Amino acid sequence: MSEDIRTPQEGSEPIAYSTLSHREQRQRLIELATLFLRLGTIAFGGPPAHIAMIHQEVVDRRRWMSQEKLLDLLGITQLIPGPNSTELAIHIGYERGGWRGLVIAGSCFILPAMLLVWGLAGLYQQYQSLPQVGWLLYGIKPVIIVIVVQAVWSLGKKAIKDGPTLLAGVAAIAAYFIRTNEILALMLLGLAVMLVKNWQIRHSSLHSILWPVSGMLAQAGSTAATGTVVSWVSVFLFFLKIGSVLYGSGYVLLAFLQQELVERNQWLTSQQLLDAVAIGQMTPGPVFTTATFIGYLLAGNGGAIAGTIGIFLPAFVLVGVVNPWVPRLRQSSWASGFLDGLNAASLGLMAGVTYTLGRAALVDGLTLVVAILSAIAVFRFKISSVWLVLAGGAIGLASHLL
Repeated sequence: MSEDIRTPQEGSEPIAYSTLSHREQRQRLIELATLFLRLGTIAFGGPPAHIAMIHQEVVDRRRWMSQEKLLDLLGITQLIPGPNSTELAIHIGYERGGWRGLVIAGSCFILPAMLLVWGLAGLYQQYQSLPQVGWLLYGIKPVIIVIVVQAVWSLGKKAIKDGPTLLAGVAAIAAYFIRTNEILALMLLGLAVMLVKNWQIRHSSLHSILWPVSGMLAQAGSTAATGTVVSWVSVFLFFLKIGSVLYGSGYVLLAFLQQELVERNQWLTSQQLLDAVAIGQMTPGPVFTTATFIGYLLAGNGGAIAGTIGIFLPAFVLVGVVNPWVPRLRQSSWASGFLDGLNAASLGLMAGVTYTLGRAALVDGLTLVVAILSAIAVFRFKISSVWLVLAGGAIGLASHLL
């Protein structure tokens, strides 16, 4: 019987991929592909919602890893550029299936959104307008908010370990609302908790301190367009640069693309860019599939493929390089303290984002009722987020037709 078919015991260490038989390895990779294809198809709501769904499926339902492990992986994604939720999926793939799992989990999470955005880009180029799918999101958004709240609550019980981590979480919430740079807040709070927890440690060797290294300050100039026609190679190089240096949400991506594509290179108009980002945000899966849409507008089908590969490729490479260091981080008291602070601060930022999303999602009596029923389904009956999202979309459709 395959290891993955057996019910995992809570708190037990997962069996290493390399020790499995060929049949069991194949079964594990199929499970990764199935899960992340499904999540990539129904994961509306942006990174906080994606992380919440991944937590529910990987920790609560399948017990592939502990909450502490997922928190550590999530904390590491905050330190490297690229889409956090996609990088978390890639990390999980690497943990479960090595390099093959890394590629399968990440690709399957990206693929549904890429294909959907690619198709919408073709319709947009033909009609120069966005398809009207607001009724669908109307019912889905309240469900997403509840799923995120459940994840914040569950992860928070593990991340908030003591006074320093509690203060870090509260400070992160405050930093979110005063619009402090999120990377700066995470780094400072992680360092603060690390220093507080190791205040009594003396004679520590410099070799025991593993400082996170990132390309946060890296900057690269864009290649100016040589004419009105943009090649798929130019699209690939442009989005490869973005995927290598960009931190933050889809709104940060919007600001970056406005400067580079509209003002500097004049490849797109401001309206085209806004439409592209809107498509990326209202479709399931990673918001960074905005690159698929823009790539299609600039260079057709080749541009759609080039833009997608370019913006996501750095995430695969960075996760593959960083993941093996995660256990060693926990072995160092300094790095462990830093990760504790980083985890608590990440949850604080996630809580702030949840509040903002909740105000946008709960707009009337029906959405409030959907949220309450979803909360009962999640907290009381532990119903899968997949069915809740589908039910929310159906309610949105029914409210539109009736």
